[in-house]
Order: sequence, then C-alpha cells, then structure tokens
Amino acid sequence: MKLIGIDSSGLVASVAIMENDKLVAEYTVNNKKTHSQTLLPMLEEIVKNAGLEMKEIDAIAIAAGPGSFTGLRIGSATAKGLGLALKKPIVPVSTLDALAYNMHGVNSLVCPIMDARRNQVYTGVYEFVATDAEGNGLNKEYRLNVIKEPCAVPIEEIADILNALNREVIFLGDGVPVFTEKLSDLMKVKYSFAPGHLRLQKAGCVASLGLEKFKAGVYEDAAEHSPEYLRLSQAERERKEAGLL
Repeated sequence: MKLIGIDSSGLVASVAIMENDKLVAEYTVNNKKTHSQTLLPMLEEIVKNAGLEMKEIDAIAIAAGPGSFTGLRIGSATAKGLGLALKKPIVPVSTLDALAYNMHGVNSLVCPIMDARRNQVYTGVYEFVATDAEGNGLNKEYRLNVIKEPCAVPIEEIADILNALNREVIFLGDGVPVFTEKLSDLMKVKYSFAPGHLRLQKAGCVASLGLEKFKAGVYEDAAEHSPEYLRLSQAERERKEAGLL
C-alpha cells in the first residue's frame, strides 16, 4: 500500500510517501516561503523522485489540525484536490498526534505546543506505551496513548496539568521558542525540549499514523474533508466580539 502524507499546519511544509511500513521519501521546507508556493511543487518532485505515478497512490493522509488557519486551508485544499482527482480517500490525522510521534518510544510524557497567539497554545499530552508489557525490553513496539486530548489553552493551564501528572516531560513544536522563558517559571517537574531536527512537523509522522488509521478503516471521502481548527479564527473572533457572529 502507498500513501501520501501532507503537513502544512505550521511553519514548515512537509510531504512524504509511505509504502507499507517503509518511508520512501520525505521533503520538508522551513525557509519563509508560503505553503501555497511550495506544497504542490514538493509533491510533484517527491512522487517523481520516488519513481511513482500519482495513480498508484492508495490514500492521502493530511495533518487536519489544529494549527495555522491559512496553512490548514492550503493543506486541506491540496489533499481534497488530489483525493477528488485520483478518487482516493483522505485520512485525517491530528497535527498534535503527529508532532508527538516524533518522540516515538521515549519514556517521558510528550507535550507538543504550537503557538496559538494570545498567550495560548494548541497542545495535548501523550505517552508511548509498550504493546508487549511482558517483553524483556528488547525489540519493543509502542503505541501512542493520549492523556490529554488536543485543545487550545493558556500556557499556564497546560503547565498546571503537567505538574499535576508529576512525570518528566519533553516539549516540542513551534511554541517552544515562544514559551521557553515562561515555562522555566511555570514548570515544577523535570522537563526538556526536543532537538531541532525533531521539534517541528514531519509528513512522515502524518503518513505513518495515517497508514495505521487507514488499516483500521478510519478515513473519509475527499469531498467530506475539512480541517479541525479547535477555535475561531481572529476574524471570526472579532466579528463575534462585535456581535456580528
């Protein structure tokens, strides 16, 4: 089975191709260009370099949110366009689930934080649980377990939740540089930050989780797909505050 992964939910644009459990190719750009400029050319290039044709793709996994409103719309439109043209299903994957997947197999809690502005973050809390609890520690497999579902909350609130859990935590996401100083004041438990090469979104994680969901029958028709924003856009908030929404 061949599956395309797409993530344009944040600062980076990333596309990947998975064939069964093998990452065939991944292309990630984080260089100040807009996703509308980069995403389609990246897809064309990665399919060409993988020696495939689009018609060979079985499904499209998309980082469905939360994240940048503009980025999510661009990614959604790209995935929908491909799905409709190829008559292939869309597999929606939580952006935060996919971010957490960068830390596959770690013993600590994993807390992705994406800057949602207004002192808020898109976040959640995760852990990796060994699927074979009776194993001897060698050749273990892990599944991603959600402790706190994706949400949009003030940074203080997620810090309180993590402190109450009383476990070591690793942070990642574009919120790390924004809230590093504030977290140093808020955190009471041991914590660290993911290294730069694992800190931001990767389409390979979207594709890998998307493959699991597809095998489990969790997918949708391309025409039905829409992003999960978790909260109103700034324009919508302003209209609501003015009594126009």
